[in-house]
Order: sequence, then structure tokens, then C-alpha cells
Amino acid sequence: MDRVAVVRGEAELFERAAHLFAGTTREFACAANTLRTWMVTRARARIAEQVPAPRVRKLFRLSTLLDPRWAEHAREAAGRGAQVRVTAQDVNETIVLDDRVAILAGDESHGARSYSVVTAPELVHGISSLFEAAWRGGTELAVHEARMAELRVVAPGVLDALNRGWTDEAAARALGVSLRTYRRRVAELMSALGASSRFQAGARARELGLV
Repeated sequence: MDRVAVVRGEAELFERAAHLFAGTTREFACAANTLRTWMVTRARARIAEQVPAPRVRKLFRLSTLLDPRWAEHAREAAGRGAQVRVTAQDVNETIVLDDRVAILAGDESHGARSYSVVTAPELVHGISSLFEAAWRGGTELAVHEARMAELRVVAPGVLDALNRGWTDEAAARALGVSLRTYRRRVAELMSALGASSRFQAGARARELGLV
């Protein structure tokens, strides 16, 4: 495979890069940024079976874990021995294998999602350094879960209130909470979604399929 190769779709990624996953002996590191995270097909399970690395690290974008399905995925990964952290910052969807191979998820502008498979050492080193910086700024899953348990339950209601354009007072009454509690939850949700305004939070929630 070329030092930088672009493939289309998870199936092609598996066919062309399975040997790279199989050759991973030290560490499998992964960052996931959106609710529609990569490796959503059966190829994900097939690739996972190819990874013998004793150390697995997974970094999730905080908004991703507002979805109970991905929160459960993160817990399952931690239960299998993976180190899992959560970040409020945007992270490019990335896999790094033994600091020798990096795989970057692209867009779907040409149909199937593209993936760049990088084996050039100097590029892999740079990508790995970016992952490490994001990892250091992340929060351990257990700590995150304790903070977010309440928010995950109320997020749909808060997002619905934002989407409807209700006043804080009306939203608080509808949700059966105090005005102060409602405003705190809105602030927490905005942080989770990486939004700088309530309008942006509502728009981003719709993009992510949360409302």
C-alpha cells in the first residue's frame, strides 16, 4: 500500500488494510467524533477481530456519548479492558496502530466514506502527537459518566425546549425543574455539544439526530 492511500467505504478499508490491523501488537488507539461514527458496518467487527494489541485506547467526543447507544459502546469497551476517555473538543476520527499506521476518516462527498491510510513515519508521528494531546485533555470515562448521568436523561427534554423556542420559564415549568436548574442543564448541554449559543446547540443537536 502507498505511504498515503485513500480508500472508499469500510469494506474496501478492511480488504486493503486488514493486514495492518492484524500486525498491531502494542497499541490500538481510536478517536470518534460524531454520533454517526465510522466503522458502522459489519466491517467494524471484522476489523476488531484482527487487532491483537494488548493496549486499546478510545477517545470519544463528549456529544457522541449523549446517545445511549454509544455510551453503552464506551462502557462495553472499558469493560473489555480498553482505556476510554471523553473530550469536549472536536477530534478528527482517527485510528493509530503501534505509531506506525494512521487511518483518518474523511467525508462522503463522493458516495462511500473515504479513509486515508497513512504509513509515512513522519506523518504518522504528527497524527499520533495530535491524538496524544487530545487524549491528555480528556476525562476518564468513569468520571464523565458520573457527571453526565443526569444530563443524559434530561437532554431530550432540554433539546426539545430549545428547538421549540420556549422561554426559560416555560421550559422549566414543562420539565418540572427550577429555573436555575434548567439554565444549568442548558449550559451543560451546550458544553457537551461544543456550542457557543443556544441556537447553535439546537442546530447541532438536529444534525446529530438528538431531536
